Amino acid sequence: MKILVTGVAGFIGSATALRLCEQGHQVIGIDNVNDYYDPALKEARLARLAGADNFRFMKMDISDRKAVAELFTTEGFDRVVHLAAQAGVRYSIENPMAYVDSNLVGMATILEGCRHNKVEHLVYASSSSVYGMNEEVPFSEDHGVDHPVSLYAATKNLTR
Repeated sequence: MKILVTGVAGFIGSATALRLCEQGHQVIGIDNVNDYYDPALKEARLARLAGADNFRFMKMDISDRKAVAELFTTEGFDRVVHLAAQAGVRYSIENPMAYVDSNLVGMATILEGCRHNKVEHLVYASSSSVYGMNEEVPFSEDHGVDHPVSLYAATKNLTR
């Protein structure tokens, strides 16, 4: 099976890609390797994956509509694991457009890639931040998510 993993240089993305490679899937990982988290850490995660014959990395920003559309058309993915997003609650106050570009526009490019290329299945990771000030723990999908407390939460909620 051919699987796209977005956000592959992240903690969860790299672990997911590694596991999929171990299971014998062909994995293509994309990440923009921005500097919100230490790029050296991201490069180290990618280096772990580089040894797998069934893994290929492409540096790409998911908000780049043309590049993402070409990737989907060229590669013909069976499935997509969408983990890429601009992280961080506080940073969303300082740089809101980074969240609009990555978490909203980027999500739309991934959805459109799946829709136009008949991807069988999409897995998407949201965030517990969508539950806002909800004090009931553990969180449940049944809980309301209509009062985000940050732009980050709102962008992850809109795509939930």
